[in-house]
Amino acid sequence: MKKILPILVIIVALMVTAAVVIGVKRTKTVNWEESFNEKSNEPYGVSIFYKELSNLFKDFKIRTVFHQPSSYLSANSESGYGEHVAEGSYIIIGNSDYLEDDSVDELLNFVDAGNTLFISDYYFSQKIHDTLDIDVDYILNEKKDSISHQSLKYIGIENTIIDKNAGDYYFSRFDSINFNVLGYSKIDYKHANFIQVPFGDGNIYLHLEPKAFTNYNILKEDRYKYVEGLISYLPENNVYFDSYAKIQTGYDGEVEKESNLSWFLEQLSFRWAWYTALIFGILFMIFNAKRRQRIIKIIKPLQNTTIAFVKTVSNLYFDTQDHKNLIDKKITYFLEKIRTDYNLDTSTLNDEFIVKLAAKTGKKKDDVKKLINYINSLRSKDDFFEDNLIKLNKLIEAFYTI
Repeated sequence: MKKILPILVIIVALMVTAAVVIGVKRTKTVNWEESFNEKSNEPYGVSIFYKELSNLFKDFKIRTVFHQPSSYLSANSESGYGEHVAEGSYIIIGNSDYLEDDSVDELLNFVDAGNTLFISDYYFSQKIHDTLDIDVDYILNEKKDSISHQSLKYIGIENTIIDKNAGDYYFSRFDSINFNVLGYSKIDYKHANFIQVPFGDGNIYLHLEPKAFTNYNILKEDRYKYVEGLISYLPENNVYFDSYAKIQTGYDGEVEKESNLSWFLEQLSFRWAWYTALIFGILFMIFNAKRRQRIIKIIKPLQNTTIAFVKTVSNLYFDTQDHKNLIDKKITYFLEKIRTDYNLDTSTLNDEFIVKLAAKTGKKKDDVKKLINYINSLRSKDDFFEDNLIKLNKLIEAFYTI
């Protein structure tokens, strides 16, 4: 062990040095990619909004959907094979371009049945544009501050600023008679960027500024109020949150749960802690494979010497030929057991005692009388022989076995 210790110290020192060098060389940069990832704490992730859904929709189920709506919603329908019937609001924040035509059809069927679809993205699937007969256009932000203003028509919220905004998307064409304009974006003048589309027995809400839901904007000033206003249009019901990581597979059961290990491995400190734990675990198993514990001495358990003791005592009495002593002890023990077990007075062994003993033990009166009479006869004698002891023993054993 003394030879191994220096090796372990060197290995640990090298690992610590490598971690420090890598940590120093690596410069922490902020990732401004618009991932809209519900697990990301980066500025343009949506982890805060995702976590607050349980507070916004208390007493309702929040499900994260990692499947195509075409497979998930069809499975969880009245005629499907899922574990529940999907009812409530289906929310998509950004990255909606993955939606295939069959998924759009399934979402529209979901809304037509009386449910709600909420999509916040810069543009939508062409199938949605064609079905709802809408067009989306883009206006460039020529101001140096790259600021646009967001507002809601029917909710008393002051204009919410969205900075770092190169331009705004807006609805350039829609059915202004049947569709309701609920919100606007403004750079130089207002454009509709949030509309309500009645569809069947449900509603579709289309919003064109998904950055409002990101961590950066929710945490900045009071911009979260704008998000609360957007979500307030959704009914109080179950929520289906569409995950940014779309698994393009069929639906095989309840909502999938992905491992968070990949996120930990992306963090430098956690990654080194994980690798260090693995390395030390392997080293521990290698160096402890050899048995270092002393051999445990086998201690024999104590033997039951009761039989040997009985044999020794019996041999002692047999050698001394003290038959009277043995007969007295057997009679005394027998009468003590009668008193204990049957609560009988053994001071007088007469016919009344014989009748009571026979009644309580269920023995034949003649057998009991034979034993008691023999005990009385022995008590009246002075000389005893081996035959007397043997006969008494047989009568007592017969009393307990008959």
